[in-house]
Amino acid sequence: MTRQRSVILDELRKTCAHPTAEELFETVRARLPRISLGTVYRNLELLSESGEVRKIDVGGRRRYDGNVEDEHYHARCTVCGRIEDVSSTAVTALDYRIEEVRGFTVTGHLLTFIGLCPECVRAAEKRN
Repeated sequence: MTRQRSVILDELRKTCAHPTAEELFETVRARLPRISLGTVYRNLELLSESGEVRKIDVGGRRRYDGNVEDEHYHARCTVCGRIEDVSSTAVTALDYRIEEVRGFTVTGHLLTFIGLCPECVRAAEKRN
């Protein structure tokens, strides 16, 4: 693992914000001022392929998640684009129900919940 890749992974694991490559680039530049955006993109792709980070394709923008240890899903705000982690507990119950009713063995998910984050809900309530 190169120093650049190590710093990118470290900075990604420090945040729960699920940044874009461009947002992560700005953070990484504080530690590696000479790094290029292309280097960040290439390393994120390699880290994703190796399973060390997750790519999240939602809302037309690719974001990255450094938390690959905990089984979880994501919720995306349709107003501001914020992405938050969602526990897998409820979905696991759904897996069992699908298997029980349909006999279908669930081996994985591609699931993102879509709605409004708490800040956007409060902002909408203030406007009304």
